[in-house]
Amino acid sequence: MPIPPLRVSAFTAVSALGDGCQAMQAAVAAGRSGLQPLGRHDFGARPLVETPQTWVGRVDGLELALPDRFSHWDCRNNRLTWRGLLADGFADRVAQAVARHGAGRVALVLGSSTASIGETEDGYAALAVTGRFPPQPDNRSLHTLHSLTGFVKEALGLQGIELSISTACSSSAKAFAAAERLIRLGLADAAVVGGVDSLCGSVLFGFHALQLVSREPCRPFDVNRQGISIGEAAAFALLERGDGDLLLLGHGESSDAHHLSAPDPEGAGAAAALEMALARAGLTTADIGYLHLHGTATPKNDEVEARLIAKRFAPGTPASSTKGMTGHTLGAAGALGAVFTLLALRDGLLPGTVQTRTPEPAMAHHLLLRPVRQDIGCAASHAFAFGGSNSVLLFGRGAGA
Repeated sequence: MPIPPLRVSAFTAVSALGDGCQAMQAAVAAGRSGLQPLGRHDFGARPLVETPQTWVGRVDGLELALPDRFSHWDCRNNRLTWRGLLADGFADRVAQAVARHGAGRVALVLGSSTASIGETEDGYAALAVTGRFPPQPDNRSLHTLHSLTGFVKEALGLQGIELSISTACSSSAKAFAAAERLIRLGLADAAVVGGVDSLCGSVLFGFHALQLVSREPCRPFDVNRQGISIGEAAAFALLERGDGDLLLLGHGESSDAHHLSAPDPEGAGAAAALEMALARAGLTTADIGYLHLHGTATPKNDEVEARLIAKRFAPGTPASSTKGMTGHTLGAAGALGAVFTLLALRDGLLPGTVQTRTPEPAMAHHLLLRPVRQDIGCAASHAFAFGGSNSVLLFGRGAGA
């Protein structure tokens, strides 16, 4: 059944492209990538690879510790989170929502695949060398998956429902869906949603062990693609009831459970998520003016997603993947994709698929290789994860936009 749209009152992101929406749009307009070579001994005592180098979407400046009042939450992931909360005055916009609704009526729903595991890795690395753990803040919650949500709740002064979602690369897209349900059921009047994931050894070595990491900057939907480039990001949005310039129109979620790391070859789960999102928004594929694709640059993901697009959308429907700009930001990818999509709606600037040169044949009539100026009314954002956990979000412009 169709659902009432929600107003997207504020949104922001921090990634390898910089802090905030202005930095993102400048990179989109220039077709600029933020990927850079990984240092030989970054995030571990042993080099990840010899030569050629691995490329990552690193956020610079995360060596700076959190403010003293948050020292018990200090880790790379929460430092990135703090940068995200400050970008575009997002924390101030949340404070205004708290003043309108009350701290107990603003929900918090965040996604992450690793949260603060990098801090735990560092502790065990020190144990291996010295025989003892290093001194830690007096906060056991720092070493849990819920550390992201715990930190943001304290930093923003929220007292409402809080949820941590970890479904790999669809985590923060599913946060939008969960928050919409909380508001529709009357359990909250507003919700802070988003996701954060940071670079760490578990991620870099884990994906390398799966032989999914490209030794060049990733090339989504390119016939010669070699795999993903890992990135890190923090992305947030504020959802509230009522009309506005930008709206969350619908969402769809599915789990095809085809394989631990490979999508269903026919794209059944992705298609189901798309159908549910369209039904909740009361739209058809003909209403969608732009597709922000998951587009990881792995052989199977891109093949299946391209097949879905060619089957369901008319030739000429513009689509792109931004992972050649930011890298695959894992649990933050869904929220980061949502921010790219919202910016495309707001500014009429559709991103190109940076790094890609020869598109997959099924995408020949859809894939944007360069940014395009085009006003659109509705857009979709895809997030498809390991284990067949799929999410599609639909956004649109409000009556006054």
